[in-house]
Amino acid sequence: MQAVAQKGCLALTFEGEVQAGNSFRHALGPQQTFLLENIASGWIVRVLPGSGARGPHDFAELATPPYRSPNPLLISTDFSFRAQDAVAWNPREFHFFTSAQQMSIATKAYDATLKEPNRPAAGAALFPLLAEACTATLQILDARIAGGSADQGLMAATVAQHFSQTAHTVDTSAPPSKLGRILWMRFRVRVGDDQRRPTH
Repeated sequence: MQAVAQKGCLALTFEGEVQAGNSFRHALGPQQTFLLENIASGWIVRVLPGSGARGPHDFAELATPPYRSPNPLLISTDFSFRAQDAVAWNPREFHFFTSAQQMSIATKAYDATLKEPNRPAAGAALFPLLAEACTATLQILDARIAGGSADQGLMAATVAQHFSQTAHTVDTSAPPSKLGRILWMRFRVRVGDDQRRPTH
């Protein structure tokens, strides 16, 4: 299902599932692709050009701060999140740019903040762009995990509050580990105005 939502954004909803070690792709219209990219610790949400070369940053990465720290794009055991914490951060709201012009400005501003980290004005061009970005949500509908045995970290505790409300199965046959592992998940992505529709 799709329709035009806010400027440059499609309103659409789709569902998918993914196993550990695999990635998932879905077209976001003719210009962009949603990618749930496999990484060693789980997955990362990316929005890539529908065709052509992949740049140093994807359309969601620079539109969804904070950078270089836990953020909604990471569905993983990075930053000391246990598997159950990653699943409990649910739903997750993220944003993405839709044009090459937005990406060019965002990339320059982001690079400026890396060169001058103590001068906030260096990346000031990013802030108006963030207001123009498309909004989407990823909701985990079901998951299978090998639970982590470590205590919950402080960062995880601030966002991972919906474990009991998220359908899940704990694989007790998996070898124990401190952070555990997300083995499989089924999810729904809503983009633009579609994210405001009730879940059935």
